[in-house]
Amino acid sequence: MEREHELYSRPGTWVAWSVNWSAVWVGALASLTFALIFGLIGTAVGATSIQKFSSFTTVSRIEVAMVICSAFFAFVIGGWAAGRITGAKHSERTILHGAIAWAVATPLLVGLLSAGAGNAFGGWYGGLVISPFGAAVAAQPVSTPEAVRATALSALTALLMGLVGSVIGGWMASGEPMTFTHHVKRNRHLASQKGN
Repeated sequence: MEREHELYSRPGTWVAWSVNWSAVWVGALASLTFALIFGLIGTAVGATSIQKFSSFTTVSRIEVAMVICSAFFAFVIGGWAAGRITGAKHSERTILHGAIAWAVATPLLVGLLSAGAGNAFGGWYGGLVISPFGAAVAAQPVSTPEAVRATALSALTALLMGLVGSVIGGWMASGEPMTFTHHVKRNRHLASQKGN
């Protein structure tokens, strides 16, 4: 049986990457747990609002910084957990597992928000759901087009920061240098060790 580095040192060979679903689920759950923890900390110290945004002119810079950092670091932790549990030593596999953990965590987050857990995560994720399950439609305030755009943009920002965080967390889990040309150097090094 060929070892992993022998398979990846041949550029013309296609190798299917197996997905370790246990690692993905642990990474997704870790991301959600830390997003909840950071959301509760932000609300407790008054750095984030539990209300949906009506306009970006009413948002403080502290709140923006808190929410972006919370989304980023929660998914860095989840991506790192997913990458470490896979046991892979190449950054490509660990990044893949971090990104898949983000993709699994996103619908779970939407489900939690739809069930009414939006206040725990803060107002930035409010654009993902219009109203929680079972909420009376008449009791919901009428949203202006500016408020709808603001909440959708804030939710998109938080989700994309989570994706960036999960990729970086997965990359960190591999232990490889975080440069874009490292895989080229790695393959050259492996080929030189084989005498090619």
